[in-house]
Amino acid sequence: MDLTKITSPSFLKKMTNKELESLSREIRSFLIEKCSITGGHIGPNLGVVELTIALHKAFNSPKDKFIWDVGHQAYVHKILTGRAGQFDTLRQFKGLSGFPKRAESEHDEWETGHSSTSLSAAMGMAVARDIKREANHVVPIIGDGALTGGMALEALNHIGHEKTNMIVILNDNEMSIAPNVGALHNILGRLRTAKEYSRAKEDIEVLMKKIPLLGGKVASTAERLKDSLKYLVVSGGAFFEELGFTYLGPIDGHDFEALDKTLEYAKKVKGPVLVHVITKKGKGYKPAEEDTIGTWHGTGPYKMETGDFVKSKAKGPGWSSLISESVRKLMETDERIVAITPAMPVGSKMEGIQRDFPSRFFDVGIAEQHATTMAAGLATQGMKPYLSIYSTFLQRAYDQVLHDIARANLNVFIGIDRAGLVGADGETHQGVFDIAFLRHLPNMVLMMPKDENEGQHMVKTAVEYNDGPIALRYPRGNGLGVPMDEEMTTIPIGSWEVLKEGKDACILTFGTTISMALDAANILAEQGIDVQVVNARFIKPMDEAMLHQLFAAKTPILTIEEAILQGGFGSAVLEFASDNDYLDVEVERMGIPDLFIEQGSVDLLLEEIDLTKEEAVARIQQLVKIKKIEGTKYV
Repeated sequence: MDLTKITSPSFLKKMTNKELESLSREIRSFLIEKCSITGGHIGPNLGVVELTIALHKAFNSPKDKFIWDVGHQAYVHKILTGRAGQFDTLRQFKGLSGFPKRAESEHDEWETGHSSTSLSAAMGMAVARDIKREANHVVPIIGDGALTGGMALEALNHIGHEKTNMIVILNDNEMSIAPNVGALHNILGRLRTAKEYSRAKEDIEVLMKKIPLLGGKVASTAERLKDSLKYLVVSGGAFFEELGFTYLGPIDGHDFEALDKTLEYAKKVKGPVLVHVITKKGKGYKPAEEDTIGTWHGTGPYKMETGDFVKSKAKGPGWSSLISESVRKLMETDERIVAITPAMPVGSKMEGIQRDFPSRFFDVGIAEQHATTMAAGLATQGMKPYLSIYSTFLQRAYDQVLHDIARANLNVFIGIDRAGLVGADGETHQGVFDIAFLRHLPNMVLMMPKDENEGQHMVKTAVEYNDGPIALRYPRGNGLGVPMDEEMTTIPIGSWEVLKEGKDACILTFGTTISMALDAANILAEQGIDVQVVNARFIKPMDEAMLHQLFAAKTPILTIEEAILQGGFGSAVLEFASDNDYLDVEVERMGIPDLFIEQGSVDLLLEEIDLTKEEAVARIQQLVKIKKIEGTKYV
């Protein structure tokens, strides 16, 4: 079948199981080929091929609502809803999103790139359906890893209480990004090995139906027998049934006959149903199937024939590896340090810490809020918690940072991975908001290094800092390949560094945009404009002594940041000017505009929003021109 000719999933209704199996093989081959070029979430999607086909055969999208949790497993759904022809542009600039996207298709009912939101969204859609007296199925598809998120458990509790008509598909592949952890994971493990539960449950229900005029003591005895069966055979099914769900499963998620039978039965059940489906992550591609740590969850380009990843041409070490390795080295002599991650030991390259210090390493699952408050609890007892968390996921723990860490001024070290633009994962993962939501918190120290050598010294600084919370931002990707000092040392809190002297104007910047500033300054030097470049490595507190010096000299200032402008570093400089009555000095800001930035290479995205050295040159030219025209007010 030519997958690019598919316009609607309706063709599946007439296909036999044998034909569906053939279609599954074609889709797997298609995904393996396309993702080898673009990269993407290949493992999750290979695991849900049969499940996605079966869902589209059993239900009628878009009338029936599919809500994909996280959304990184929706590639097959995109193929079946007419987007196979766009897969050459997957995760590329102006191309097909790697996640569900409402603007792409009427079949994408829910946009998401974060975990554990599907059940709450499904509850909202189901309530709206019932209020409007409509008739359609609401079908959230959630993984066993996402089910550990607190929001998912809150939704399960509410759905079961309200007895809302809904069919929840639990896609159980025993992994999220890394292997799952926690008590709920153990419950699901028992369920996977207890298929006799479903058979025994069905047998007793058949027996009960055969009892004439079931009532009185006979009925109550039979119900007690049915309830006791839950606990006798397997406690896991009882967990969901006690929450108010009809539990169906576990079933083989690669068996069309089992899927069809179970989904048809689920459609007839009143109230919430949970269908427990067992799938194999990476199925059909040996390198992905054999992955036990999450390497093939999401990848860059790879060689399709061998599974070898296309090597990066970067000169320096990966930022995640550098920061985690620096922490690991300090853990050798500082027993206070405890490392915590919300399901990202692989993404944040913490395997070394996990291996060498298993008693001081905690992967808490997809539970950012819990991870953050756990860190606060550790800090109250004199420990030095290191919380490693992606910028985009730290958003989910904002209240815990504010209420549980900053308010109590606790000594928590937050490593903010993937700070700045991340590229192909797009708007749900761009780490551009953390400065704006952390800078205004009392007691918070926020810093970002210019290179990997300064990065290791900032790790030392954070570990030695004992006056409250401190956060270290670092980008996705690799360092510059600079020489590394043998020993880590501390950096004075709030100190900035002059990288290039100049008298006509000043660029204040930090992190990934320092090279942009230096390039712009060099271009301007050729034009006779002498620009100072400052590594403003401490975003909070700022180097106020240097700021007073700059403003007193009436030096025009350009701030550059790979972060949202509203409430960002440039805003902090303007606040300083206002608070100190430096109202006659020109300050220009460059950064992320008031937009959600979609996917694409970081270079293309920076060009799209005019965050470039050329724009910096133009801004400085204008600032210097204004300075030379006495009495001119820049607008």
